[in-house]
Parts: sequence; C-alpha cells; structure tokens
Amino acid sequence: MKKNLLLLISMILVASLAFSQKTDKEIKKELKDKASKDAQKQAKQLAKDGWMVYPGSIPMDKMIEQSQIKQLQEDENGQMKYITADGNGVAESKSAAEAQAIELGKLQLAGLIETNIASIVNNNLANSQVSTKDATSVTEIVQSSKNIIAQQLGYVNPAYKIYRDLKDKKIEVQVKLFYENAQSLVIAKKAIKKELKEKLKKTDEEVNKLIDGPTK
Repeated sequence: MKKNLLLLISMILVASLAFSQKTDKEIKKELKDKASKDAQKQAKQLAKDGWMVYPGSIPMDKMIEQSQIKQLQEDENGQMKYITADGNGVAESKSAAEAQAIELGKLQLAGLIETNIASIVNNNLANSQVSTKDATSVTEIVQSSKNIIAQQLGYVNPAYKIYRDLKDKKIEVQVKLFYENAQSLVIAKKAIKKELKEKLKKTDEEVNKLIDGPTK
C-alpha cells in the first residue's frame, strides 16, 4: 500500500513538472478527460448548491481534482510541499467577496505558518542557552505574529475559486489557497526576526541565534 502511494506521488510530481511543457493539443485533451469520481461527485454537489466557476475557468471537477493532487505533493524531504487554506466571503459584488475570501484564507494560512514556526523556534530555544526572559519574549512575539505573517505573504492567487448568487442580491465566493511550505517558513522567520530586532534591541547575530538555534 505504501509502495503504491509513493508511486502515485512520484507520478504526480513528474506530471506537475512536465505541465509547462505540454502542447495546446495535450492540454485540450487533458481538459476533455474525465476527472476522478470523487472530484465529479464533489462538483455535482457544489453545482446543486448553486456554486459556479468563474467565466473562462476550467470545469469545476477538474479544478477540484487539481487541488487534490496539489495537496498530495511532497518536497525532496518527504514533507508536504504546500500548506493549504480555505476562504469564504460575502459581499454585494463578486470582486469584493473575492477579496474578502482571499484575506480570510491568508489569515488561515498565516495561522498554520505561525504554528509551524512556533514548533521550530520552541525546539531551538529548548536546545540553546538563552535567558528565560529572552525565551519568553521570543515565544510571545511568535504567538502574536499571525497578522504580520499574513501581510508579508502578499497577494496569494487562488488555485480554486467558485461563486454563487444569494437570495439577498449578494454574492458568495469560496477560494482555496496554496502556499509553498518551505517558502512560508522563510517569510515567517524574516518577519519575526525583524520584530525581535526592533522590540528586544538585539543584533542580527543574536536574533539569528534565537530563531535558528546555535550554529554548529
């Protein structure tokens, strides 16, 4: 079973790397191919609930299938390549609802990144010889870094975006965001180091030691 899963993931990675090299004819054929039964089932239920894809987008079942594939991708260390989050927005215009959904999705992403970075930093602090005061300050700054991280992420292009009209003449938009895990940690560390340097009046070397741990 494990061998089959590894084979599937390898095939997905190869397919994703080759995607940019596909001809127009190959892409058209792929769009005509049927999505997985699970993706078709989800798309059918969403359509039943009034959800639609944006004009010019790929079919909903293919959109769902591509998101599922992306969620399975791993990096060279066997870790999940992307973190993912969902966002939902309701407004009087599609653009306003979309902006709201993306912003909520970004905050969810930032929360996940904050949790990941906190785990790394806490482990580094436990293995380093920093004062209790500094360790406490670092922990507090990391725990309050979600909004700062969200700002540093910038605009995140949704991999999945659908909408539906509501009875009160408003529009609801739902998005799914993906962000590369390794890159998210780089951004988070940079933002937190800046905060530490400003608030604790530390040097670059001291801040690096607090976040990255002692150099070997």
